[in-house]
Amino acid sequence: MLREGLKMSPDEGQEELEEVQAEIKKKDEELQRTKLLNGPADVETGSGTTIPQKKWLHFISPIFVQAFTLTFLAEWGDRSQLTTIVLAAREDPYGVAVGGTVGHCLCTGLAVIGGRMIAQKISVRTGK
Repeated sequence: MLREGLKMSPDEGQEELEEVQAEIKKKDEELQRTKLLNGPADVETGSGTTIPQKKWLHFISPIFVQAFTLTFLAEWGDRSQLTTIVLAAREDPYGVAVGGTVGHCLCTGLAVIGGRMIAQKISVRTGK
């Protein structure tokens, strides 16, 4: 990643930002067009109303879902999980569950904090 950042032109990040902004604008226009086609919501007939979402969905952010999925898929079936299964079969499963959870939380926490510190010191785009 650092090598790519050093080789990256200063304008390359700007081009990607403009592409993302154009895509967001396009999706916003599609949403507005959909609202115009459907017309205003009619409360009596129920047209134009949205299905109420469950309250717990408001607490789950998209970044949480991405992080959970990434971690779950990365850990599923790897050697550390298989070793944990063997350890839980031989020893106290509750101790293994708590120890594995705390260990994984510490490891992931250090990665998050370290990544944040590195991101504040080094720009990926300019390498400085």
